[in-house]
Formats: sequence, C-alpha cells, structure tokens
Amino acid sequence: MRLQGKTALVTGAASGFGKGIAELFVAEGARVAIVDLNETGATEVAASLGDKAIAIGCDVSDGAQVAQAVEKTKEAFGGLDIVVNNAGWTNKNSPLMETDEATFRKIYDVNVLSIFHMTKACVPLWRDQGGGVMINIGSVAGIRPRPGLTWYNSSKGAVNLMTKSLAVELAPDRIRVNCVAPVMGATGLLEQFMGMEDTPENRKKFIATVPMGRLSEARDIANATLYLASDDADFITGVVLEVDGGRTI
Repeated sequence: MRLQGKTALVTGAASGFGKGIAELFVAEGARVAIVDLNETGATEVAASLGDKAIAIGCDVSDGAQVAQAVEKTKEAFGGLDIVVNNAGWTNKNSPLMETDEATFRKIYDVNVLSIFHMTKACVPLWRDQGGGVMINIGSVAGIRPRPGLTWYNSSKGAVNLMTKSLAVELAPDRIRVNCVAPVMGATGLLEQFMGMEDTPENRKKFIATVPMGRLSEARDIANATLYLASDDADFITGVVLEVDGGRTI
C-alpha cells in the first residue's frame, strides 16, 4: 500500500502502459483518474477498478480539457498528488521524408504539448498544497533512436529533457518530476513502431536489439512508475529511468 491516501491522474490509461499503471496504483491504495481520449475504454477500466477509480474523457493536446480533467479529479477525490503523463503518439516507422506536417504536429501535440498543459494545470495546485509528483513516460527512443522514427524520437528527447528542466525549476516547491523511458513494448502502437505487421518473425528483429531478450510489458513500466510516485523516492527528481532490458547500454 505504498500509495495509500494518494490521488493520481494517469493519461492514456484506457489501455497499454497507462492501464497497467492505473491498475497497480489502485492495488497500492491510490484513488486514480483514468484519463483518455477513448472515454468508453476509460470507463471500462474504471469500472473494473471499483470506487477508487473514475473515468475522464480528455484530449491531452487541448489545454482547456486538461485543466478540466484536473478539476474533475480534485472534485471527485478532494485533491491531486500524482500525475502520470503517459498518453503518446507516433508516426509509422518509415523514411523521415514520408511523414507529413499534420502527423508531425500530432506527435508533438500529444507527446510534448500535453506536458506543458498539465504543468500549467497542476503546478499552482501543488504549490498551494506544498508539493506534488509528476512522472512523464518518455522513451529510450529519445536516448538511442531507431531509424524510421525520427520525429517520434525527437519528441521523446524533448520529454526526457523537459523532465530534467522541470525538476530543477520546481524542486524549491517540493514538486518532484521524473521520467520513465521504456523500450518498445507490446502496446497498441507496436505495429506503428515496427512499421510492419506484428508477427513473431517481425518481433524477433526488434527483440534482438534488447540484451534481456524481450519487449517491455505494462508491469515493467508500472513498477518503475510506482517507485517514482511513492515516498520511497522522495529525494529523487530529474531522473530518466531506463526500463529497457539493457537496450541503451
């Protein structure tokens, strides 16, 4: 029960890593807002978690919707202690010249602008209450990029560095900001990352680049996020924690 009495908001929590994070947070005692553009999926996840979870439909690239999601969480649970910026988007793995401007903008709107919006919504609240925790889901793509994902890679590089800059500026306010950087995982974006059909043969090509010999799983990311969200990590801020089976070595 490492999050007993805490309230968390997790974006992109209707599936994949976000769902795994939300499930573990509830199991560890937290009340959790399941925030996702897919409101139907968010509602299903929240229903499966009982009265400690609520569903909120939200486009994280829209500042007004992000602010509203934060307000709804406060109204439902009486406060907000932890935010996990997990929602993400990518271009299909392909030569960089094939990505159009609309796709580029969506990548940055979902992966980067969303953190700007969440910061604007949460920092005043956390300054008033004497602290808070933000965890951004970055990627090893922002550390050791793969070809074919240049624009996605660069957005995650921004997330990784933004985390460090936020951490140092907000530390006097007792606001901790950290980042979890997963290697490619078996999520809804896997075929986009691979640029091909998800088959055992195609997976082998990518698994071969991970020394520990597998893709990341929701539990891997959830466990790392739980640690950074908990009081066990109360002196840790500004880290980019690679959860990658050795990929970035």
